[in-house]
Amino acid sequence: MPELPEVEALREFLTENLVGHQAVRVLPVAISVLKTYDPPVDAFEGSEVVAVHRHGKFLEIEGDRGLRFVTHLARAGWLQWKDRLPDGLPRPGKGPLALRVALETGAGFDLTEAGTQKKLAVYIVRDPADVPGVARLGPDPLAPGFDEDRLAALLADERRQLKGALRDQSLIAGVGNAYSDEILHAAKMSPFKLAASLTPEELHRLYAALRTTLTEAVERSHGLAAGRLKAEKKSGLRVHGRTGEPCPVCGDTVREVSFSDSSLQYCPTCQTGGKPLADRRMSRLLR
Repeated sequence: MPELPEVEALREFLTENLVGHQAVRVLPVAISVLKTYDPPVDAFEGSEVVAVHRHGKFLEIEGDRGLRFVTHLARAGWLQWKDRLPDGLPRPGKGPLALRVALETGAGFDLTEAGTQKKLAVYIVRDPADVPGVARLGPDPLAPGFDEDRLAALLADERRQLKGALRDQSLIAGVGNAYSDEILHAAKMSPFKLAASLTPEELHRLYAALRTTLTEAVERSHGLAAGRLKAEKKSGLRVHGRTGEPCPVCGDTVREVSFSDSSLQYCPTCQTGGKPLADRRMSRLLR
């Protein structure tokens, strides 16, 4: 799933390639991608793009006619930029293509989604707050006002484990499964540690890891074309998706805990005092 660093890089890329251009066609190919119907999707056609914004993991393309094109790429979605779109209309039911946006120049982008769980979403709205997922977002962890005191206030009453708290978009916007693993590894904390139990020193470590991990990932992605962002994300991860590989910090074997629809990765030596976490959904809390 694209998370804050990749979506921020897409925002930068689209700002360079969309602003000042007109969206002449918005062509939904999979009807499941459309989450709003008033205004209709074709109401965005003819809009000149004036800005591209990011809200957590949501991308917003702002047009000059008061409408916003908002998308969430979900777990298996992606944006594919094309300097020259194919001629003719795309055919429904053929491949992963969900929606196409064409510019007056002949360039544009496709929104695609792999797999059978169709969760990629597009909204045409007058205000991004009209999108339920945007309206419930917590603060952005890279915003200038997001300091250590703000993080402390957010976690003070959280009786959940750190892994779940970091992934909650209504608590902190933009962090998902991959970067929560990376943040906790950098902070040297168990994913199952209770969020409200952090000492001041632990909170300081977590805040530093949160800001540093995300900032460095954004910097690595800066200036990359949309098609290179997935590979860049994977190459920069230390523990997420690296089960069985040596930890780059201590050399211990990266372990995994599997759940029904996801998994987490961690280093026992760095994060849990050398104790492996039980690989089952109700795994016992280890500090």
